[in-house]
Amino acid sequence: MPEKELTAIEHLWEHYQLPELDGLHFPDGRSYEVALCSDAASGIAIGEAFDLEEVLTEDPDWVTDIGKIRSAPLPDGGALWAGEGISHGSYGFCVRLHADGSLAWVLFFEDSNPFTEIQASANSAVFLSTSGVSITVDINDPLHS
Repeated sequence: MPEKELTAIEHLWEHYQLPELDGLHFPDGRSYEVALCSDAASGIAIGEAFDLEEVLTEDPDWVTDIGKIRSAPLPDGGALWAGEGISHGSYGFCVRLHADGSLAWVLFFEDSNPFTEIQASANSAVFLSTSGVSITVDINDPLHS
């Protein structure tokens, strides 16, 4: 059986890298614009879908290495991670991993500062950054946060 070809975000995640743009990414290739939004209960606004493959084709170096600062185990064996993008001090990310360590979704922000705290309960999680940014996401589907 031929090996599954990795999507752009899966390939980056395999190397502990993420695209340097505000976005919500899924391993099936879907990507959405996101913005920090203090007026929203979740702390974020999800925008239009975009093609990450196309963005990276235009500028393949538009990526940052990442560093995990905090992790929280989930009852299903998966985990949540919070951390920073190494290229710039204002970068922050939040991730959900499946029990096998594969990517479920990842959120990346250019101006959040590193996320250093995770508060998980039931099907939601709150991620807190060093600059006081707080976002709340549905662990199973952050599109519905």
